[in-house]
Amino acid sequence: MDLVVPGLYASSPEPLSFAPETTIRAFLLQRATGNLLIYNVGTLAADQESVRRLGGISRRYLNHWHEAGMGCSAIAETFGAPLVSHELERHHVSEKCRVDDTFSDRHMVDRDFEVIPTPGHTEGATAYLWDNGKHRFLFTGDTVYLDDGNWRAAVLESNDRDAYIATLESIKQLEFDVLVPWAASIDQPYITHTNSQDTRARIDAILERVRSGSDH
Repeated sequence: MDLVVPGLYASSPEPLSFAPETTIRAFLLQRATGNLLIYNVGTLAADQESVRRLGGISRRYLNHWHEAGMGCSAIAETFGAPLVSHELERHHVSEKCRVDDTFSDRHMVDRDFEVIPTPGHTEGATAYLWDNGKHRFLFTGDTVYLDDGNWRAAVLESNDRDAYIATLESIKQLEFDVLVPWAASIDQPYITHTNSQDTRARIDAILERVRSGSDH
């Protein structure tokens, strides 16, 4: 795995089959209370030796159920870490791999990791906020992703647009300084540093587009 910043590691990139100009990654959070894996990608199996050297995985968290189609069962067999998803996503995820635990509400895990449901892209889409003492990382999955460095939404025909808008408004209020989505343009930065003013401006730009009927 590639070192992003101390304590945060990224898997090898995997192109999306339906959008090969876009790549996805999983991220390992190295923590004294147990390493966490955020997102799911099939390429993670190739990183198994480096994952083990970093201390393994204690729990895996999905942002939304679309990730379950990316080699989820193989990753479970390789690493043996329990898989956690939103309760509303259990039935979709279970079609691809076993769900070991679920949640439904916003809550803290230990003192550094917060689970924040963000419905819209899917009904159980969830962001994760991790404070490693130096940075506050927000993992937004596909709810906000990077397109040539620009923050974009991913509104599908099946999405609840009003719920998506409400989620974007709530993200605008969160305090974080690094955005870590699931997807980003190939050969482009896959995380971005930010601040409160920059976050509000970027989210407001997305909100304007989504409210006008745009899908991004």
